[in-house]
Amino acid sequence: MRQKTIIAAGLVAGSVILSGCALGGSAPSGVTAGSLAEVGDLSGAEVSVGGKEFTEQLILCEVAAQALESTGATVSRSCGMSGTSSVRSALLSGDIDMYWEYTGTGWITHLGETDPIADPQELYQAVTERDEKANSVKWLEPSPANNTYAVAVSREKAEELGTKTLSDYAALANSDPSKATFCGAAEFFGRNDGWPGLQESYGFELPKNNVSELAAGAIYNSIDTAAPCVFGEVFATDGRIEALDLVVLEDDKKYFTPYNPAVSVRADVLEKTPALRDVLATVTEALDDQTLRKLNAKVDVDGGTPEETAKTWLVEKGFVGE
Repeated sequence: MRQKTIIAAGLVAGSVILSGCALGGSAPSGVTAGSLAEVGDLSGAEVSVGGKEFTEQLILCEVAAQALESTGATVSRSCGMSGTSSVRSALLSGDIDMYWEYTGTGWITHLGETDPIADPQELYQAVTERDEKANSVKWLEPSPANNTYAVAVSREKAEELGTKTLSDYAALANSDPSKATFCGAAEFFGRNDGWPGLQESYGFELPKNNVSELAAGAIYNSIDTAAPCVFGEVFATDGRIEALDLVVLEDDKKYFTPYNPAVSVRADVLEKTPALRDVLATVTEALDDQTLRKLNAKVDVDGGTPEETAKTWLVEKGFVGE
């Protein structure tokens, strides 16, 4: 899977083990019962939540942990684990009970499939059916957010060039490649589901002198300043899209594989604590692209912590109490 490297300044990623409390009291994270407590009562349940080391995952790990604590569960955290494979191994071995994974990652990385599935719900169904059968891992319903690859441009340039969709971009690349300059990271250029497939799917071939390879983190500012490229590869829920007022071009041919975040949980854990599904479903439904961009920006741009960012959002939604 493509790996993001956005880490909050000053944040030490690692395992923080906390103990819970009775429903209605104050949890270690400081949350109390909110509307989620009316959805399910997890008093007496002991669960462990893990997550990867980049910003969005650190936030989502805290979102799940605090949501569960507000309903009475005792939650231990292993947020900030290094790499997709280590978190997945921890789930399968029983070191953690659940973590947020992306449907595209489940299909391509964990299940080893190479044929893409463009429809998000179809992909989710395929992943959860295969993973449960092969590994006894259940996938709870995915969120509307889709942290897939995307192509972005500054708002000023989008308006100037009239580009709203990837088909618009392809037409520009074919007619005036000097105005369609593109920046991407090495992995994006080397993946079949990245740049090569994008050009094939949309029917264009940008000359190499109009293409620049940059570190992933440098692409956003490069797009914003249109130097050295006007367009570039981004991740669709990155907080810098919001902060820099970038425009994400519509993938009108549905080329990019969906990467909807969903909680993957071992089947035995879900069987013992079925209320997990309903509690987390309520939270998951509220996580769309714009919400995740804003949450990510709170950490990456404003310097907030994942813990406080998650708590503030959960409280604002009424899911938990302070």
